[in-house]
Amino acid sequence: MEANINPSHKNSERGKITVLRIGDLLLERGLITQEQIDQALAYQKEHRPKSLLGRILVDLDLITAENLVATMAVALGVPFKNLTPEMIDSDALEILPHPFIKQNNVLPISLADNQFTIAMEEFTNVFLIENIERLSGYAVQVVAATNDNIRQVIQSCLSDSAEYAFDEIIDEVREEGELTVVEQKHETVNDLESAASDSPVIKLVNHIINGAIHERASDIHIEPDDGVFRVRYRVDGELHEVLQPPPNMLSAVVSRIKIMAGMDIAERRIPQDGGITVMLKKNPVDLRVSTMPTKYGEKVVIRVINNKGASLNLRNLGFSETMLPKMLEILSEKNGVILVTGPTGSGKSTTLYGSLNEIVTPKINVSTIEDPIEYNLARVNQFQVNTKAGFTFARALRALLRQDPDVIMVGEIRDPETAQIATQAALTGHLVLSTLHTNDAPSAVPRLINMEVEPYLVAASLRGVLAQRLVRKICTNCKVQADLQPTTLEILKTMFGGSLPMDTFYEGKGCSQCRNTGCAGRIAIYELFVPEQEMLEAIGRNASIQELRRTSNKRNYTTLRQDGIEKAKQGIISINALLEVVARRGPDEPEETDDGNAEVWHPHTREDD
Repeated sequence: MEANINPSHKNSERGKITVLRIGDLLLERGLITQEQIDQALAYQKEHRPKSLLGRILVDLDLITAENLVATMAVALGVPFKNLTPEMIDSDALEILPHPFIKQNNVLPISLADNQFTIAMEEFTNVFLIENIERLSGYAVQVVAATNDNIRQVIQSCLSDSAEYAFDEIIDEVREEGELTVVEQKHETVNDLESAASDSPVIKLVNHIINGAIHERASDIHIEPDDGVFRVRYRVDGELHEVLQPPPNMLSAVVSRIKIMAGMDIAERRIPQDGGITVMLKKNPVDLRVSTMPTKYGEKVVIRVINNKGASLNLRNLGFSETMLPKMLEILSEKNGVILVTGPTGSGKSTTLYGSLNEIVTPKINVSTIEDPIEYNLARVNQFQVNTKAGFTFARALRALLRQDPDVIMVGEIRDPETAQIATQAALTGHLVLSTLHTNDAPSAVPRLINMEVEPYLVAASLRGVLAQRLVRKICTNCKVQADLQPTTLEILKTMFGGSLPMDTFYEGKGCSQCRNTGCAGRIAIYELFVPEQEMLEAIGRNASIQELRRTSNKRNYTTLRQDGIEKAKQGIISINALLEVVARRGPDEPEETDDGNAEVWHPHTREDD
């Protein structure tokens, strides 16, 4: 630790470099001898040339971490404290996101006179301090404390009855010493079952799942790496690291999850899929589990399907006033295929369920084929695909056609057989709703043709395609006007014919309610494609996607970008959030109208309307 940056935020010379020789400082205070310094320097040179001398002194048990931090703090004029939970103001804890506090091991202590007091071991880390100032909006006063002391108080202050104390779990693992995993090639099924059934592992897995539900995460990623085992949550579309358990716990944690999901814990060479249903405060939460082998162990991804509070009403999903009536109109068709397209996690299933809610009545038979069943719908017959048993989408759809259905929802058209059966069902008097993975709505047409559905059958059966994306919403508690970066403004001008589509831009500056991200929740943006006669003729002769887009351009249907801009004008989403999910315009995409706005078109719309 040869040089440190003075972190005092009271000093106008913030950022000034103060050269300190930690060995000299410790010698002056009588905490170490010259022989011990020489010993540490020799070890540093031979084994850890990139490590700081102070850290090596601690690791060799020549000084305590408290002595090291206190010495540096005194030299730099920073207060040093031994923290206790009683010192912490609970309101100050809410100023920074809890995952940020845990990940960076910084502890908010108090807020007084617009001065935010923070305890840090890395109190010379100016970049971290400036990040805290940006997130909190306050000037920061630093207090020095040891890493372990800060972590223990954080755990004490942020844990509640619904969570397990992570440090206690890890300590229990280390004390018992029974979860040390040998090389994978030597592990047996009995070893894995024993490790997975140990109390610390069960607590850790429950802690991970509880935390994900509490943080409104859509996915949990359990990722092995070289000497590292990390846990990340996807919240509002972005991944955030929340835990780094000891790497020797990986096999036991993965085995525990596999047991819960009914998977084969002995098979670690191939991917596996499974499912778990957990109860949280008497509410069921479905978890879809996927494992895949990596170089350093098995990676696990858990999709969290929390039905509580989910809106299945199309009127609450973000449709514009012009698009919603057109969507309801195509849902009133008695037969044909209606598709919802978009990438994984774009809300397609929620839109399909909302569509079924609009259709279902006591007078018709509505049935679904799903993998898995995500929501339970009244008056709807829902069938779960079981690929292992041979009950695939295609086989289920073929059987369902003998069940006298009026409306069929197929969770996803994945293969030519399913696509062909769905098209035939639509041509024989059924209304079929399903999803496809395409980048925009017109691309659904060549996608079906590539699945060996004849072009004339696509033209005869297709009633409409809805493309969608999920965009992070601006937190209403901290929404402010924004000044966009010049590069962002240039991108907007390029996308909209050389002029900006709007004059005023908004963003969230970050607050305690949104974990200082500036965003809270997500909303869908849509692109509705309803083919009229000219388009149907182009589809029938297997026209290229470029021709389909040019033909659709004549009627100026609303694109994802245009719908997103309208929501940005209303202050619902930010431009930066929109640009994260929409593509830059390609040469074959429809041109925008002068004001960046357009109407959804429909086959019944007159040419001169």
